[in-house]
This record gives sequence, C-alpha cells and structure tokens, in this order.
Amino acid sequence: MDPVRLRAIARKEWIQLRRDTRSVILAFILPVALLLFFGYAITWDVEDIRVAVLDHSRTAESRRFAESLESSGYFTITEWLVEPAAVDDRLVRGSVRATIALNYADAIVSRYGAGSGTGRPAAGVGLSLEARTWYNPNLESRHMIVPGLVAVIMSIIAAMLTALTIAREWERGSMEQLAATPVGRVEVVIGKLLPYVAIGLFDVALTVTAGMVFFGTPLNGSVLLLAVLTLLFLVGALGLGIFISAAVKSQVLATQIAMVATYLPAVLLSGFMFDIASMPKVLQGVTFLIPARYFVTVTRGIFLKGVGASVLWPQATLMLAYAVLGLTLATHAFKKELPA
Repeated sequence: MDPVRLRAIARKEWIQLRRDTRSVILAFILPVALLLFFGYAITWDVEDIRVAVLDHSRTAESRRFAESLESSGYFTITEWLVEPAAVDDRLVRGSVRATIALNYADAIVSRYGAGSGTGRPAAGVGLSLEARTWYNPNLESRHMIVPGLVAVIMSIIAAMLTALTIAREWERGSMEQLAATPVGRVEVVIGKLLPYVAIGLFDVALTVTAGMVFFGTPLNGSVLLLAVLTLLFLVGALGLGIFISAAVKSQVLATQIAMVATYLPAVLLSGFMFDIASMPKVLQGVTFLIPARYFVTVTRGIFLKGVGASVLWPQATLMLAYAVLGLTLATHAFKKELPA
C-alpha cells in the first residue's frame, strides 16, 4: 500500500463527508445527543415507589413510622387502607408494589441467626444481611448505563457512517472515476476508512467526556487502553458499514440495513439492557456473535472497575478478530470493475 495513495483517498472521502450535511450531523451531533437522551431517559434506580399503608395499630407511633418511609425519598404513600382485603386488590391492579427477593433473603438470614430449622439453639449472636457494593457504591444506575451507552451508540454510528461511502459513489456517478484510479481495492477500503476512524475516536472522546460532565460517571481505568480497544472495535464496525455499502449500492437501503444489523443486537443482546446469563441458552450463544457485547464489557470494566489488559485480553482478542473480519468483508465486497 502506498501512503500517498491512501492519503489521497482519505482526503477525497473527508471532502465528500464535509459536503454531506447528513453525515456531518451523524458524525458530530448525533452521538452526544443520543447519550444525553438515553442517559436521562433510562434509569434503573428504585425511587418514588408507590405504597399503600394498612395500619392496624392506628397510633401516633405507627403514623410516624409510616411518614418516615415517605420522608426517606424512596417511597410515596398513595393511600391509607382500612381493611386487609384492600391489599390484594391494590397489588392485582398494580397501583402499589411489593418487594419479594429482599424480604426472602432477610427472612432466611434472620431465621438462621435464630437457630430455626437447624435443630440447634441460637448461638446468642444474631446474623444480619449487610450488602457491600465494590463498584458504583452509591448504586447509581447511570454509572452503569453511560459506559454501555458509549458502546451501543458507537456500534450504530460507526456502521451507519461508512454505510454511505461506496453507495454514495454509485449514486453520484463518481464510481467510474474511482475505478479508473490506479489504486487497489485494499487501498480504497482503508483510505475511505481512515477519516471515519478519526471521527469515531473523536466521538468516543466526546461521549466519554459528556458522560463524565453531565452524569458524573467516573473513569477509573486507563484512557490509553480504552483508546486502543476502541480502535479495534471501530475498525470492525466501520468495515461492516463499508461491506453493507458495497453490497447494496444504495444509501437509503444501506442505512436501513446498518441500523437493523447494529441497533437491535447492540441494545438487546450485548448485555447493555439485559443480563446475558439470564437469557435462554440459545440466545446466550447468539450474543457471542455480537461485537457490542465485548465493547460493553470493555467500557464498563475500564470506567467502573479500572481493570487493565490482563483482564480484558479476551475481549481485545475477539474485537481484533472482528476488525480483521470487517476489513476482509469490505475488501471482498468492493469491486472496482463496473458492471457491463
């Protein structure tokens, strides 16, 4: 590969990108807009829980206790019940909520501490359940959501950006000029890829900064490691976009295919929204084919845990394979020969 030819292809692509308003918006505005929108819209925090109170005691002390629940900020008392039968009605209609898992755990620990069911008397020292959160100690869901959002957003943006590249040449009638240039297919693919790699790295830096500024998400790990692993992921995602663009030769169709191929898998099967371990075995197997799965692990690991390459090398290896596959597919799909 000739560096001069690569630079010429990259410069040509950058000029075309600047003249395309859609691509500029997609590249520089949409990533931060999506981060802010989803970052504020999605939350797993348990707040403002609606409860109804059935007070058998009806004393000043019981009233103060119920009011202390509401003053904690976690509960909102929606009504005061008079009869026990009303409890079941409210739960069935969903107007109030019940907590089950924590109550079960607390009951089991309390019963064990009292010696119940063991055939032995209590040891005299009761046991209590006390949870300690190693990472994200304040249990703020946005600190889990933001790193995952960075991965999901870049999965979508990267593929959609390059999905326009080859298709744009066909629709604008400039494919004949590109075919006549003395450059090889690999040089064309890599040359077109270079501006978007730079844009992708800039977008990641921008979204990471926005996540830290607007949501207070900590970045506990190595910025350099995050940049290197991001580069591996971007090459694969951008290569996938070029492959789609070369295969369909239509900007509209290429954009639609890129969206379907990246958005749903990245959101549903990457571990961003749903725990992979709780999925059916078949879907767990499918998630290994979703590159966003590995990048979500990388971003959350570096952001929250501050882990290094010794922990993330499996994800790095798989993303490297993804990058090689993306470039291979893109090079194979791009043809300089014009149809007869």
